[in-house]
Amino acid sequence: MDFSLFAHMERLSPEQNHSDLYDEFIGLCKMADDGGMRAIWTGEHHGMEFTIAPNPFTTIADLAHHTKNVRLGTGTVVVPFWHPIKLAGEAAMTDLITGGRLEIGAARGAYSYEYERMMPGLDAWEAGQRMRETLPLLRDLWGGDCAHEGEFYSFPATTTAPRPKQEDGPPIWVAARDPNSHAFAVQNGFNVQVTPLWQGDAEIDDLMAKFNTACNDYDGPRPKIMLLHHTYVAADAEDADRGARELSRFYNYFGAWFQNKRPVRQGLMEEISDDDIAGNKMMAAETLRRDLTIGTAQDVIDRLKRYEDLGYDEFSFWIDSGMSTERKRASLARFIDDVMPAFT
Repeated sequence: MDFSLFAHMERLSPEQNHSDLYDEFIGLCKMADDGGMRAIWTGEHHGMEFTIAPNPFTTIADLAHHTKNVRLGTGTVVVPFWHPIKLAGEAAMTDLITGGRLEIGAARGAYSYEYERMMPGLDAWEAGQRMRETLPLLRDLWGGDCAHEGEFYSFPATTTAPRPKQEDGPPIWVAARDPNSHAFAVQNGFNVQVTPLWQGDAEIDDLMAKFNTACNDYDGPRPKIMLLHHTYVAADAEDADRGARELSRFYNYFGAWFQNKRPVRQGLMEEISDDDIAGNKMMAAETLRRDLTIGTAQDVIDRLKRYEDLGYDEFSFWIDSGMSTERKRASLARFIDDVMPAFT
């Protein structure tokens, strides 16, 4: 099983400086590269200080100058916000800049907060249909002289300029959850990325079962599947409990952004009270301690062995958590030094 880092800048208060946050983000990415991780994934979000990532290609182009070996992926680009020609061209240029290290993680988007601002009237269904029309076009546009007449996009014969450095273009990963999205990805020869949240092992098992079903109905080579999971490698059991409490606070904000009901000012959501957090049993610390990849190095190894046995090809360490940079770095260091060697 391969390992990767999933990371963004995250700003929790007006006192935090964006330049410092970016330096801290780069530092984590350098750790991943030096530590032998396969890839770094960073995504696309708009108008949200909770996740600062307006253009993953810009970030990846810069990361290419700070790293040496690690693959660099969009985790994920929000496909309906891009015209197919623009997405293919930006990806090809970024692949060239990175020396052929680009991978494309793609999704329909999930935050109605962003839909309202980027494409008013867009809903999850239409966003998914736009993604399904766009992604298969990328390889044709990279190949050259692709003309298209579709439901959402129409254009005469077009070739991206430049062409990607990778001969067949960057690998494409699709964020999938329901059976139809797994089938779409696999039937197009795309890899799959899944993100179980707070439903524990049952959801991890279910997502793999959906992927296997899709693969059974496909005659081509089996794509890869990546498990993206919030992770904290603790110094001891007490530290693991603290990590779970911190992730509980993070998940309360994460859920509130999805609900899109709380006031947002200057890109920051109105503070959620300690009482409200304590009352949210679905995202309680003890629940997340059980269901996320949280624990000592040996605890995490045991969990990852189970994921590997299920058939996951890659585990992506989701480090966004609201924790201090020092705690993020300590957890990542323990993952690299104490967990990863158990899989080599």
